[in-house]
Amino acid sequence: MVPLTFLWITFYSLHFIGQCTLQVSRIVGLPSETVAQSIRAVPVHRKHESPDFQLFVNSLLDDIHADANFTVQEKAQKLASKLNCDTVISEIGADRGSVTFKVHRDLLIKTVLHKITQDGPRFGLNTDLLSRIPKGKTIVEFSSPNIAKKFHVGHLRSTIIGNYIANLKEAIGNEVIRINYLGDWGLQFGLLGTGFSKFGSEKELRDNPLEHLFNVYVKINEAAEQDENLRSSAMEFLKRLEGGEAQAVSLWTHFRELSIQEYAKIYKRLGIHFEEYSGESFYREKSQHVLQMLRNRGVLKEMENGTGVVDLSEGLSTYKTVVRSDGTSLYITRDVAAAIDRIEKYDFDEMIYVTDKSQQTHFQHLFKILQILGEKHSIRCHHVPFGRVQGMKTRKGDVIFLEDVLDEARTRMLQNMAATSTSKHLEDPARTAEKIGAAALIVQDFKGPLMSDYHFDWDRALQSFGDTGVFLQYTHARLHSLQGLWETKDLTDFNISCLQEPSVISTLQHLLRYDEVILQCLDDYQPRYLVNYLMGLGHLANVAHRALPVKGSTSEVAQARLLFFNNVQMVLANTMKLLGITPVTNM
Repeated sequence: MVPLTFLWITFYSLHFIGQCTLQVSRIVGLPSETVAQSIRAVPVHRKHESPDFQLFVNSLLDDIHADANFTVQEKAQKLASKLNCDTVISEIGADRGSVTFKVHRDLLIKTVLHKITQDGPRFGLNTDLLSRIPKGKTIVEFSSPNIAKKFHVGHLRSTIIGNYIANLKEAIGNEVIRINYLGDWGLQFGLLGTGFSKFGSEKELRDNPLEHLFNVYVKINEAAEQDENLRSSAMEFLKRLEGGEAQAVSLWTHFRELSIQEYAKIYKRLGIHFEEYSGESFYREKSQHVLQMLRNRGVLKEMENGTGVVDLSEGLSTYKTVVRSDGTSLYITRDVAAAIDRIEKYDFDEMIYVTDKSQQTHFQHLFKILQILGEKHSIRCHHVPFGRVQGMKTRKGDVIFLEDVLDEARTRMLQNMAATSTSKHLEDPARTAEKIGAAALIVQDFKGPLMSDYHFDWDRALQSFGDTGVFLQYTHARLHSLQGLWETKDLTDFNISCLQEPSVISTLQHLLRYDEVILQCLDDYQPRYLVNYLMGLGHLANVAHRALPVKGSTSEVAQARLLFFNNVQMVLANTMKLLGITPVTNM
């Protein structure tokens, strides 16, 4: 029998494994690092107590001298029989092809709560499991609305998904550069420049800039469909703009500045910031340099109609147009120029583009052209695609502007709060309703696979029960309210015997899985893993809140329970922030 000796509990790996991996590795004849990769925290079972960790033996034992006729369960039982309990492990078993471990409860309680108290917002992020992930400089390009138009609801997903990915990368120690790459160039501005001279009003532009520009754009598009001269005028305005003609550039600059000012208001409401605003316009001249690079490599071909194309047939079976017959640049050309500029400026370790799935082909072409140009960073570029939102309506009907959606969420939450008898008096109910409404939008969006289209449902999103953003906010506010009951907020001295209830153990077991969920999110950027984890934590916290009253308990019991709830609230808040949710403290 091999004693299961732990020299120290390496909780930074969130696996009470320490010397355990060394002991197991000697038995199976594999490196301890390999053994450690097969150990995971056990998901909490709602109906019965679960072990804390499990070691999956199939991949470990296939290559050693074990009887090939043994089942996976028999292999697990054979390995478990060679291990003994010690001062850390109270039970060892075998279950469905894994060796299971149960930690002494006093040790589990003390260690988990101590680490949360000690690490605060960094809890679960500096673990052995996450330390294996290469760190570096990450660029995340997201949101990217088209200027001179109101913030379209179609950009909602890019905005909140990109923010979540940036938060996630930052949390594990990456230097993150958030870039908002504005759609601020192209034929649309030729149309808008022509349209403003025909339908524009300086007064309306001052009063409501984006709505007026949107109306102008709609009118000129309708008119241009009937009048070929207007479309020709639009092309002429674009050529003047690309040529740097002062009047055209001045009008474009004015539209751009007004747009960014209006967008900043939306980002503030969502709690989102950017390190850099750029746009297609930044690369109109550099795109000509890209065309020259393609010519120099002999891959730019001129077609009979005068357009220039790049042969991408190796791997993609297509030609890609990169320059118009009149010499003006295209979206793809400016994107290539932007990528090359960022390579030179930042020398990034990875660049992530967050756009809807309709642009998947565009990014395949972009990365292929970068590869053709010999840019080694092309393999560091990734596209995170997502599906579309359907059925997003306000009480006024269908909506296309994000501002209207945020207003609707705030209004509905204010009405729900006013109709709830347990709502507390708030100094700024509209601000609280705004945060809760934003949480509802984010959770509803993040619950499913990113690539799936989904149907938005206001009533379901704004429910105060079930797996919703409102439920998370309610749970956080409920736990936060307990802080007013502290007598002396000593976070180090508590009686472990006061925290032996099953609801405490289940919650702490759930917390052991935190770094595993973060790792899962980093693998394919799906926020639903984190949402599911948060919902589980929220439900466990509410069970514990009902089972462990603070008021009416002795001072010693109250102190221990308050410490427990304070730590759960801290993890809940920090995880909500990763998703882009601002936790509320009262509601």
